[in-house]
Amino acid sequence: MTKAVNTTVNNGGDDLAQNRLLSYLQDQLPFKVEEIKPIRKKVYLLRTQERAFILKGFSSYHRLKLQEAFTSSLMNEGFEKTYIFYEVAKEPPLFFDRTYFGCMEYIPPSEDVFTYYLKTNRLEGLELLKKFHDTTEKLVSRYQTVVPAYRQADKWRERATLFLNNLPVVRYFVQKEIINELLAWADWSLKGMEEEALLFQSGRQVILHGDVAHHNFLRAKDQSLYLLDFDLVAIGTPHSDYLQYANRILPFMKWSIDDLGKYPILKSYLGERGFLHALAFPTDIFREWNRVIRDRTYLDPVKIRPVLDLTVGQFAERQRFIKALKNAASEKSK
Repeated sequence: MTKAVNTTVNNGGDDLAQNRLLSYLQDQLPFKVEEIKPIRKKVYLLRTQERAFILKGFSSYHRLKLQEAFTSSLMNEGFEKTYIFYEVAKEPPLFFDRTYFGCMEYIPPSEDVFTYYLKTNRLEGLELLKKFHDTTEKLVSRYQTVVPAYRQADKWRERATLFLNNLPVVRYFVQKEIINELLAWADWSLKGMEEEALLFQSGRQVILHGDVAHHNFLRAKDQSLYLLDFDLVAIGTPHSDYLQYANRILPFMKWSIDDLGKYPILKSYLGERGFLHALAFPTDIFREWNRVIRDRTYLDPVKIRPVLDLTVGQFAERQRFIKALKNAASEKSK
């Protein structure tokens, strides 16, 4: 489902574990694996004489079975723009190196990679997400005992707390005036969300995707668009996925609230005061700083450059965006 990197299983070093996995698979699968390529951690592309598969690792048997059931339910309800799992192991489940593996359909990718840089892609991704919500609304009652409820404000408070704990490192890179303004945006956002708490708790319930990053959309070889990776599904109102989607595309739109309002699906949400407050939360900035500090990659110039661009390079545009949000929210209060 994602382009595999050109790594073979015979290079030695890190490939020792990969060779062990290949040996295990040859014993467990009813077909010969001719090639195995890593895509990312615990995700591999398998090639056989007849076809290709994706092998994905899960931390527990429950997570694997939930993903199998959920993707099957999507298909049965008519949402076909995703993958399916195959039962291929001779002695299921596939279990190797303390990891449960699922064998999934491989969707050959187009050379035209999906990116939020293109407006046509942003619109198409939004339409696909809406179809996903329309489908998962029918599945909520079936999955409410196994899929967690999504608590937007709680998640962001946790993210903000971690960012505050990481400030000694952040201050090394970012001037205090910018940091103070980021924290003020977060405070205004969370207070407004508390006042409009019902927006995220009542009304239409769907199963949210939970991670609408561009890499979870796949442009297939036939040019149709697919939605991938349901590891973070949760039950909540559609607002949460659309908030995340807006946050992902705004950097490509120079943080323009007017341009955001030109997307029909998002326009109605911009009429809700709680949604406007939520849009102000600098979740992407907090997320990326928390990540590079957790991974200790903040001294790597390649890794820190996009984080600095997000924080400092886009600051003036984002400042204007927050001002526009506050004006719009103030109008809603009258």
